[in-house]
Amino acid sequence: MSTNKIEIKNLTVNYTENKHSFNALHDVSFGVRSGEFVSVIGASGCGKSTLLSVLEGIRKAAGGTVEIDGKTLRGTGTERGVVFQHYSLFPWMTTRDNIAFGIKQARRGIKRGERLRIADEFLGKVGLTGFGSKYPSQLSGGMQQRAAIARALAMNTEILLMDEPFSAIDAKNRVILQELLLSLWEGDGSEPRKTVVFVTHDIDEAILLSDRIVVLTAHPGTVHEIVEVPFDRPRNRSELVKTDAYGTFRNRLLSLLYQDVAERIGGEEVVI
Repeated sequence: MSTNKIEIKNLTVNYTENKHSFNALHDVSFGVRSGEFVSVIGASGCGKSTLLSVLEGIRKAAGGTVEIDGKTLRGTGTERGVVFQHYSLFPWMTTRDNIAFGIKQARRGIKRGERLRIADEFLGKVGLTGFGSKYPSQLSGGMQQRAAIARALAMNTEILLMDEPFSAIDAKNRVILQELLLSLWEGDGSEPRKTVVFVTHDIDEAILLSDRIVVLTAHPGTVHEIVEVPFDRPRNRSELVKTDAYGTFRNRLLSLLYQDVAERIGGEEVVI
């Protein structure tokens, strides 16, 4: 019996568009351990977001299975929180009420006063103290994504699914949000870490955040390689990127990505 929190076995997903069917994911298999941070990278169109939508329970597979704690996944569930690429806050709710709504859905039985208290606590954790009464339209993009992260964390789910959550953020705020997510995920050791599956196009982001990185091939998406990130935690970005080990590891990931592209267009080996 698997000891993984998430177990993906021979997953295949097909799309039908204009009466034509095509294979988005084919025979994808890997596991995610409890408390592990796993990133999924690959070329555009390789099925990264499709994979996450299956884990969310909003898309059905044509073949294979997904198990959580040894049980076959069937639809959405309160053990999974999601942070999307776009901020996905309800525009008619204040920031505090957006977070409280997420808590209400995931943590039944908590009264409104306590939900609001927890919402304020997590607003503080993401640096939004004093912004609880603001509506999403009154917040910058980076602040909206902070609120979305606060909502997902306040729901206190065991699993956090993140679909390119920082891709629409400017470079400076992206770094800030990466560091914020990392600090919240690592915590102070008093509580178990969330199990995270994180989709990204950004290799440096994947290296900074992850324990392991799943590299998908393109069209259809299959597992090309699963790579252990060799750097100890906690990680200091500014120091880490200066090391030869970082450059070597980063080039290895780039080679995995671009070699797949070269092979598919009949090119020669790609040297990075």
